[in-house]
Amino acid sequence: MAVSKMIMQPFGLNSSSIRSNYVDDLRSSSPFLGGGSFSANTKFKILVNKKKGCFGSSNYAQNNGSVVAVSSDVMKKQKRHSSFSNLLITKEEGLEVYEDMVLGRSFEDMCAQMYYRGKMFGFVHLYNGQEAVSTGFIKLLKKEDTVVSTYRDHVHALSKGVPARAVMSELFGKTTGCCRGQGGSMHMFSKEHNIIGGFAFIGEGIPVATGAAFTSKYKREVLKEADCDHVTCAFFGDGTANNGQFFECLNMAALWKLPIIFVVENNLWAIGMSHLRATSDPQIWKKGPAFGMPGVHVDGMDVLKVREVAKEAVNRARRGDGPSLIECETYRFRGHSLADPDELRDPEEKAKYAARCPIVALKKYMIDNKLASEAELKAIDKRIDELVEESVEFADASPHPSRSQLLENVFADPKGFGIGPDGRYRCEDPKFTEGTAQV
Repeated sequence: MAVSKMIMQPFGLNSSSIRSNYVDDLRSSSPFLGGGSFSANTKFKILVNKKKGCFGSSNYAQNNGSVVAVSSDVMKKQKRHSSFSNLLITKEEGLEVYEDMVLGRSFEDMCAQMYYRGKMFGFVHLYNGQEAVSTGFIKLLKKEDTVVSTYRDHVHALSKGVPARAVMSELFGKTTGCCRGQGGSMHMFSKEHNIIGGFAFIGEGIPVATGAAFTSKYKREVLKEADCDHVTCAFFGDGTANNGQFFECLNMAALWKLPIIFVVENNLWAIGMSHLRATSDPQIWKKGPAFGMPGVHVDGMDVLKVREVAKEAVNRARRGDGPSLIECETYRFRGHSLADPDELRDPEEKAKYAARCPIVALKKYMIDNKLASEAELKAIDKRIDELVEESVEFADASPHPSRSQLLENVFADPKGFGIGPDGRYRCEDPKFTEGTAQV
């Protein structure tokens, strides 16, 4: 299938004529927005220009002067021209995706146990239920691609390849953690794996992700590094989509055609505030076309649907066609954090989404389509359980940071406030914690 390219230009201040080419009243197929459930023939919907689809597809339907692209059988149409079957995933891909999702779930369940046993401190935000989003996007990335996360970052780090023992050790505050115990739950970072946060406050990571995407573009276009086709994925929640940084960075990314995908993990709740009560227009994906980039809504409880949307967005960014805004409607199976008793959400709502567990759905798909047997998937479950158990044993046996590490990675000047005249860290002075050390 020939892929047509579309260069998106930012809207000018007086852009009513341009805006009229976009659909303003396209109904989302989101259950919580009243559009019904996703059908088998409609994976996601995209706002498109009258000439070409925002994701490069030339297939669109016109209705009363508006253009609606229903990107339904994208993968099937592509594979009709190949020797592959019309399955959405191969066995190898399916096993990798399943293993990554099970790792995320098992790891977070273990975190809950360790938190209540007093092995972790502070706020710990778990990712249970949202695994299809992390796996669906990050397992399509290269090692050189960048991921920027939020305070709910453990599983993003795992999906990007950070070892489970390094993440668990960081949660335990040990020197063997990916940040040597200085980051903790909300600040996962790994230069080796290009995961640059972990940000405790909402919206903080979006400008950093925009800067990372700018770096990729600068290396390619200014420094002439022709092989630099690296992309950035910025993950954030529905509450963040009302913050100023979000809109500022959408504008910059569209203006400069940066290789970035803005991934909204819309779990319908910003701590205890319902998304529907906090947002004038709850369809976050619509904000993309306002800045001249595709806006897509996808069922974030279905990893296969997420992967299809992610492939389009990642490929678009990698070939230099600019950013995309993807809203993944998902749900967290636990409270906002482990300190949250989770009493505000309707039990019926929680039960509805629990019945749509993304791991269970993928397992059923793979078995029904003979991509894997029950025994193969159980073997993965067992292997992951052992891996997570080992990560706890490793973290528990690892040493705590020494006092001399306290002021490391705080001051840029190695001879700054944290270093005494003798060249030693001030915190090494026995009187430091007594408040009597000379400063």
